[in-house]
Amino acid sequence: MFSWFKRQKNKHEQEQKKKLLTASSDYKTLTYQNKKTGKHFSIHFISSLIDQQILDTTILSPLLEEEFDQLEDLKKLVPGEFEISTDEKKLEEKMFSGHVVLKIESEPKKFAFLAARKEIVRNLSLPEVEFSVVGPKEAFTELIEQNINLIRKRLPIKELVIEEFKVGKLTKTKVAVLYIDGICDKENVNTVRQRINEIEIDHIIDSSYIVQLISDNHNSPFPQLLDTERPDRIASVLAEGKVAIMVDGSPHVLIGPATLVEFFGSFEDYFLNYILASFFRIIRMFSVLFSLLITPIYVATLTYHHELIPKDLLNTLVTSRQGIPLPPFLEAMFLELTIELLREAGARLPTKVGQTIGIVGGIVIGTASVEAGLTSNVLLIFVALSALASFTTPVYKMGNTIRLLRFPFLIFAQLWGFLGIVFLFCVLLVHLLRLTSLGRPFLEPIFPPRLSDFKDSIVRLSFESQAKRPKLLRPKDDYRYSPKKAKEFKDIDE
Repeated sequence: MFSWFKRQKNKHEQEQKKKLLTASSDYKTLTYQNKKTGKHFSIHFISSLIDQQILDTTILSPLLEEEFDQLEDLKKLVPGEFEISTDEKKLEEKMFSGHVVLKIESEPKKFAFLAARKEIVRNLSLPEVEFSVVGPKEAFTELIEQNINLIRKRLPIKELVIEEFKVGKLTKTKVAVLYIDGICDKENVNTVRQRINEIEIDHIIDSSYIVQLISDNHNSPFPQLLDTERPDRIASVLAEGKVAIMVDGSPHVLIGPATLVEFFGSFEDYFLNYILASFFRIIRMFSVLFSLLITPIYVATLTYHHELIPKDLLNTLVTSRQGIPLPPFLEAMFLELTIELLREAGARLPTKVGQTIGIVGGIVIGTASVEAGLTSNVLLIFVALSALASFTTPVYKMGNTIRLLRFPFLIFAQLWGFLGIVFLFCVLLVHLLRLTSLGRPFLEPIFPPRLSDFKDSIVRLSFESQAKRPKLLRPKDDYRYSPKKAKEFKDIDE
């Protein structure tokens, strides 16, 4: 009795699925007859996912012209991916992944799945966010298979392992985890694998969803995984012992575990002499601190700490603020919000119009506000330099974080002056000390202090000094190369 009810329930579910499929206009069922044997067969597919040329030439042509008795015979006739199954649960999954389902009348309970997926992709293009003058000019696209190909081309080794997952109840998005076996620490891989498997969400559209879902601290404004659009960077970090996460439909690949200092290093640094690269990194670090603190220091100094202003500079500040009705805090907030407004407007408008709005709007509003007596010209210079310094951050998401943090610092500078700035800086430092990326310390090598990892952090030393991989990653193979062999002089025999 129980088995009868179970069969009835399965039958009802199959009817419901068939009804849902036939409700879609791109679901097609076609019936044909083989010319030699007279056997009738039917094919079922989603037309919007199928390449019509593959269907006509690779699948239908041999099915109509060549002789066959059963589904097993078709393995020799039809090239490409071919799978036979009796599991009806696979029908929906295969059909919506770009397969054609084949049935023949003599074997009603068997199905054959033939791959005929239509691939609509854009061509390889230049990196837009991480563009570099020196080095490769390829960027990832939205197709995960093509992105994996770009990595395989740079790392043609069997140790490169690619694990695939399906994430999202509705989208069934393909997510790939890449690492090099024998270098990458298994604990990092297991952490990523476990967190991806635990994701419960209807849809995954971009890799940014994955960042928010698997990050250690969801309430932190700091991004805890690096993202990049450069295949050469992914190949490089995989060789270090890191884990990469690819998401189908996203041109940005995630890297973990990450540290704070990595967000201020550009991959172009490795294409330059280490002295130049170190100089540019120090400039970026200084720019971040300048962007974060210059306007709060201005507000705190004018509100509470007049005695710190040199006499020569005091005359300039007094002259610039004559007739301005707003206190320094409101004056700074007005200009900071104006800059953010211009930046957001420029980002949302079409490229050419956005650039014009940003330049013209900045000049017009800045000049008008000074002439109208709403803001001082000294603060206008500070805010403009602060905005410019925030754009030196190579990673876009970290740049957004820096711009956001300026506002709490401004508020605390107004409340308690320098004491407020120091207090908030200590709170920020404690937060960074507690923050982790895939369970690894986010502030490494500053804390915990690891001198060997300082060789490629705030400054970048020469490649000869970087024989060891970062300790943060706990790689199975510590050494990139043997330092002793590299220092040996090889004489040429005459």
